[in-house]
Amino acid sequence: MLHDEARKLADVLAKRRIRVVLAESCTAGLASAALAQVPGISQWHCGAAVTYREATKQAWLDVSSSDLAQYTAVSDPVARQMAVGVLSKTPEAEFAASITGHLGPNAPKGFDGIALIAVASRTGVCVNVLDVHRIALRSSGRIDRQNEAAAAVLRHLRQAIQSPG
Repeated sequence: MLHDEARKLADVLAKRRIRVVLAESCTAGLASAALAQVPGISQWHCGAAVTYREATKQAWLDVSSSDLAQYTAVSDPVARQMAVGVLSKTPEAEFAASITGHLGPNAPKGFDGIALIAVASRTGVCVNVLDVHRIALRSSGRIDRQNEAAAAVLRHLRQAIQSPG
């Protein structure tokens, strides 16, 4: 599933001549690694920021410390800021996707297997968040959840690029 999503996204990127960048937390770069396995992707994939810890999210992506304290790292505001931050720091990319989540074990109550994916786009000098998706992962093991979450990031990014308007 993950590698199929990577190929589908790569095809859309090549067809539309669009460059992307990722900001990954709970997937630890897995989505970017899957995309990088597609031959020729270096034309369209600018890279990824793996911001696993809160301090790294703040330093690399300008995620607000007050939002981290108020909402936690697994929240809509943080997912949005991650996507905006990585796209703002990657001028050659037109789209970005971010993911943050709790894959377990030891997730806070109500957050086990929850991930948030944000997609942002650039229009001229403006960076806008197009959508944030909260997903409940169906897999139960950590590695399976990482694969499922990484596939979801690539799928949501592809769908956003393909959406009219």
